[in-house]
Amino acid sequence: MEPVAKFRSPKGETVSFIADYIKSIPELEMDKSRIVGGWGWDHAAWDIEQMPTSDDLEANPTVAGRRLILQSRDGHAIWVSRRILLENQPYPDAVPGGIIVRDEAGNPTGIFMDSAQELIKRTPLSENDLKRHFRTTVQEALSSGLTSLHDAGLTPESLAFFQRQAAAEQLPVLKIRIYGMTYFDEERPYWGDKTKVHMGATSDRLSSKSVKIFADGALRTGGAALYEPYADNHATNGVMRISIEVLKKVIPRFLQDGWQVNVHAIGDRANSMVLDAFESALKGTNLTTARPRLEHAQIMTKEDMRRLGELGVIASIQPTHAISDMWFALDRLGPERVKGLYAFRDIVDSGARITLGSDFPVDEINPLKGFYAAVSRLSTDGTSPHGAGGWFPNQRLTRTEALRGMTIDPAYASFTEDVLGSLVPGKRADYVVLSQDLMTVSVERILETKVLATSIDGEIVFGAI
Repeated sequence: MEPVAKFRSPKGETVSFIADYIKSIPELEMDKSRIVGGWGWDHAAWDIEQMPTSDDLEANPTVAGRRLILQSRDGHAIWVSRRILLENQPYPDAVPGGIIVRDEAGNPTGIFMDSAQELIKRTPLSENDLKRHFRTTVQEALSSGLTSLHDAGLTPESLAFFQRQAAAEQLPVLKIRIYGMTYFDEERPYWGDKTKVHMGATSDRLSSKSVKIFADGALRTGGAALYEPYADNHATNGVMRISIEVLKKVIPRFLQDGWQVNVHAIGDRANSMVLDAFESALKGTNLTTARPRLEHAQIMTKEDMRRLGELGVIASIQPTHAISDMWFALDRLGPERVKGLYAFRDIVDSGARITLGSDFPVDEINPLKGFYAAVSRLSTDGTSPHGAGGWFPNQRLTRTEALRGMTIDPAYASFTEDVLGSLVPGKRADYVVLSQDLMTVSVERILETKVLATSIDGEIVFGAI
């Protein structure tokens, strides 16, 4: 598969970009059998917010007739070419936890959402491809001032790759700590009692102690599970990718077998159902041992925010999502429901623990952008739908909360607060040197900050002091 860079430009420009990419590689242009893959199309950012189709790809002579699989920016949909559509047919009438977008005649248009993405077969990456992608990601992380990554997309294949790297003693050379969340596939047999938990933060730098479960889709592609229909599409209120019965069955089993349970939940309905399952599973459980996480916690009712704090569930939130989604959020949710979207201050004030992240590659890996978004609620150009004061400015985090959310809080969320997350005697010397003080510099200058050096275990792995 040939990777295409991210593209968030209008649909026509996106297809032209793909054509230019194909033309730039002679062997790819000559061989229409090769799969061209890409990540990052964003219909919510296009001039006309409309899902693309396979016909849009066929309209370009360079792209027509090729095998294309293009992942959406939020990772919850793929856009495929007509040839890929034909190669993977027939398709079922319905997919539990997923959507096959169809035209008025009932034919697939080329968009597959959430669980329906699994209907499209993909060519596995080679070992050399995996190593190259990993090296690129590690270098990007270190240059951004990151010393640890929480990998929320750990498939059995990627976990096996990391384990091979660790066994070969290559991870210390590659200079990064990884806290992996193993993907839960309800179609596969339960594995929590057969796979061993591994905590290697201070040895091989690879830890695998958590499981990642997907409850619903994403707001951007209209798959987040809401109580009421979308304001801009009354025909749907999103989709649950997993039933409450399955959640209540597997969450206690994973907890009993020593796994941290992390559940992706975007919509208010999904968040409430997941909290119901956690409330049932956590009775009599040692929360310090369990530390369950609600990944994203984007749209929540005030009552469910209160339950977060009472249950001891960690809200894993991404500030950069707030400043990208704020431009379409009102249209999608309406004037009242939007107030519960990315309500970080309300979540913290409810007594809940938080941890901050980027959700890379959905958003930029740069933690400085996340810090800026958390304390400003402004786009990088200083604007917002509510003006220069920020989008729902009452939901801003303080600088101390944002800093903790990127240091000691994620250390706690990954069971490493005794060795990581703060600069005190006895802990690992993981730190970053910045060009200015994030705690005092003006908000408009935060993004001017440069990473001068990144250290892991006292060794400078990026830059210099």
